[in-house]
Order: sequence, then structure tokens, then C-alpha cells
Amino acid sequence: MWRAAFTELVATACLLFTVTISIISCLESNVSEPKLLVPFAVFIVAFLLLLTTVPLSGGHMSPVFTLSFFYVLAQCTGSILAYAMIKSVINKSYEEKYWLGGCVVDGNGKGVSPWTALMVEFSCTFLVLFVAVTVGFDKRRSEELGLKTVCAVLAGAMGVAFYVSMTVTGTPGYGGVGLNPARCLGPALLVGGRLWYGYWVFWVGPGLACIVYHGVTLLLPRELVVVDNGGNENGGASGSDNSTSSQNFPFNYII
Repeated sequence: MWRAAFTELVATACLLFTVTISIISCLESNVSEPKLLVPFAVFIVAFLLLLTTVPLSGGHMSPVFTLSFFYVLAQCTGSILAYAMIKSVINKSYEEKYWLGGCVVDGNGKGVSPWTALMVEFSCTFLVLFVAVTVGFDKRRSEELGLKTVCAVLAGAMGVAFYVSMTVTGTPGYGGVGLNPARCLGPALLVGGRLWYGYWVFWVGPGLACIVYHGVTLLLPRELVVVDNGGNENGGASGSDNSTSSQNFPFNYII
């Protein structure tokens, strides 16, 4: 267990360090629409780290996907280490401009309200859970798609969520979705100030998304539904190519 938790610590630190620096680099680039670069940067970093860590610890790297206290502790520690490293190397002007890459609700006094940030946090986290976890926790589908494809689905969902959150409000003072409560902890501890304003959003939002997602999974079909030419719905027959065994569906592995 401790080896897997240590893997989560190292992986979370690498993820947050690389993603944060990459996003700041994208936003400081000279292209006309720098925000368009962000989802691609997030996708590449997340994909590589997922591909590395999924076979070792499950590749959680966020309390959103974790039920283990030791994993959460390792991820939060990794966040603190990552942002301590960033703080030691980043240009001071960038640190002040981007609040060390932290989770900002209202960084310049012209951001969004905590309730708006909560809705964005909830929506984007639910998107990632519904798309990525539904695929990743389905053992049958995971085996069919392969590790690379499953990692690409999760990384792609993360990239889309980051992009949507950075553009939907159109407010410069809002730093976008946290999508990872551990990510928000490091900068808040190291920089403080406005980062503590609405900080609860980045824990409550993902928590609510997890609860709602679990409720949604209970309402989804346990096996493939086949619609015949007459419009009648029939569950896939056991042993047929169109069937999905309930024991292989993701819902049995989430909680």
C-alpha cells in the first residue's frame, strides 16, 4: 500500500508541476488564441503520466478518483512539493500574475462569485467522471480498448474541462476549474491571500459531482440494450456479441 501511495505522491507532484508550467507557458505565448493551446498541453501531460502510473497505483493523482485516505494524503503532499518547486523557479511577475498557478475564484476583484465557481467546478468534474470513469472502470471495455486508449479518453476529458472552464465565464479574475482539490491546496498554503477566498468550492464541487455521478450510475443500464426493428428494447442475451455482463460494468468498482 505504501508503495502505491508513494507513487501517487510522485505522480501528483509531476502532474501539477508540469501542467501548471505548461498552462502558464501557453497563456504567455504570442499566438492569437493562447487558450486554445491549453487543452492540448493538459492532454499530453495527463496522458503520459496516466500511461506511466495506471499500472502502478491506478493513476488517480486526484482525491476525486480516490477513496483511500493514504492516497489523498500523498496527493496533497505531492501538491505542496510541486508548487514549492514552481515557486522556487518561476519568474516573480508570473507568480503574482497567475497566483502561482493556483485555483482562483476572484484574483483581481473582478472575478466570479463562489457560487458560480461551484457550478463550473461541479459541471466540469461531473463531465470527467461521466466520460472517463465510466470507460475506465468498465473492465470489459477497458480490455477491448487497451490502456493507451483509456488513458487518452481520461486525458482528453481533462483537457476539454480545463478549456471550457477557462472560457465559459469570460472573466479574467477567475482561474478556471480546479478539477483536483489537491491541486488547489499547494498554492493556497504557499501564497495565501485571495487563494483562500472561495477555496471551499474546489473541494465541495468535486465532492458533489462524485455523489451525483454515483447516483446516475445506479440509473444506467447494467447490460447493453438492443433495439430491434420493431422499436422494442431487449437486454443483450447472455453469451451473445451484443451483451454486456453486469459484473464487468464499472458501477461495481467505483464505490
